[in-house]
Amino acid sequence: MSKIEEFLTASEEQQIIEAIKVAEKNTSGEIRVHIEKSTEKPSMERALEVFYMLKMDATKLKNGVLFYIAVESKKFTIIGDEGINNKVPEYFWESEKELMQSHFLKGEFSKGIELAILEVGKKMKDFFPYQSNDTNELSNEISKGE
Repeated sequence: MSKIEEFLTASEEQQIIEAIKVAEKNTSGEIRVHIEKSTEKPSMERALEVFYMLKMDATKLKNGVLFYIAVESKKFTIIGDEGINNKVPEYFWESEKELMQSHFLKGEFSKGIELAILEVGKKMKDFFPYQSNDTNELSNEISKGE
């Protein structure tokens, strides 16, 4: 079994998907989680590649958020599309990164991701409130790489 398969159980993956659904009820923003084994690149650089690979830049309001995690490299980052970055303060994701880090250090990977996703949903509500005609533009499934 690879590190990716051991990182989250199937049940934990479902809990994260549920957290995405709950968070997206607060906002028109789109949230995705991508997990891969490792990266030699800085996490932000690799997260940007994954962001475009997943076509997260194709949302109508440019308000996609990616939680990127490289398990063996012990790297993670949270990035938002230009629609978000043009509206929110610099360091907008810092408290969520700290929240994830604190749980990751205790081996509580699923809990850290879930709580950070829920916080992102709450924070984005101010900038991108949920619209009654909102459609889910991106999959809520966790994507996985090598």
